[in-house]
Amino acid sequence: MKVSYLNDRFFSRLETLSLNLKANLRGYFGGKHLVSTYGQTVEFSDYREYQLGDDIRRIDWNLFSRFEKYFLKLFTDERQMQIQIFLDCSGSMGKDNPAKSAYAMATAAALGFLSVHNMDKVTFNIMKGERAENPFGTIVGKTAFYRSVSALSDVEFEGSSDIASCVTNCPDTSTGNGLTIIISDFFTDSDWKKAVDYLCYKKRQVLLVQIMTPDEAEPPYEGRYTLIDAESEDVSDTKNMRIRITKNMQKAYAQALGDYERDIKEFCVKRNVDFVSVKTDVEIEKMLFGQLLKVGIMG
Repeated sequence: MKVSYLNDRFFSRLETLSLNLKANLRGYFGGKHLVSTYGQTVEFSDYREYQLGDDIRRIDWNLFSRFEKYFLKLFTDERQMQIQIFLDCSGSMGKDNPAKSAYAMATAAALGFLSVHNMDKVTFNIMKGERAENPFGTIVGKTAFYRSVSALSDVEFEGSSDIASCVTNCPDTSTGNGLTIIISDFFTDSDWKKAVDYLCYKKRQVLLVQIMTPDEAEPPYEGRYTLIDAESEDVSDTKNMRIRITKNMQKAYAQALGDYERDIKEFCVKRNVDFVSVKTDVEIEKMLFGQLLKVGIMG
């Protein structure tokens, strides 16, 4: 049975939020993000002395009458950013767990809504196999967004995804003009760190959102089980196995998962990348209004 968070009430609660992007991103003219460069908005920022070649129409003649020096008025600049959302649609993200896939889609939709709400451009990139599909093109405005989100809920979660290949082969990744978000459980054999390094090379702001179910974080199983890889399409795959799960194995799993999450955090800190890890039993509003606010990606 399909699970969905996407309704008018969900999006109306996001109206008070906005995306906080770094001031050194360039972006395009005509958005809402204040950047560190000076531009043509009506919001005053600073003065500087006139230099040969400057536009004399920007001289403040009141200051000239007081100091007998020419000073220019400087105003803040506002830019439109390009927001990329890469959604991992592999089997482990919800093939047998509709709640996990619904949570991932709601996270993607919420961040996409905040993008268009801030007059930014946004793309949804569906990661399957080695290439990400962009079925909706570049989305500008809420009308196009709602049309795309309606179709997004029909996406199937199956197979595997190579995060590195999907991100590095994406033709729409511009340099230094916005935010790239990767939503995944990061339970993958692919070198996802290569994707992050590529985005950092492209001077993009990066946010990683790790989504896990409570059972993935703390498996309650004990005894004999047949473990089947959710991303495998071959029942004879060597990753599928019959195993007896003991308390020692549960402790080893918890330690391995903790070590993996620490590795992700340390990797992200070194590259100034934002990282959030969330379980699907946490209310989606608490994640959006709590964890994402805490890392500073929302305001």
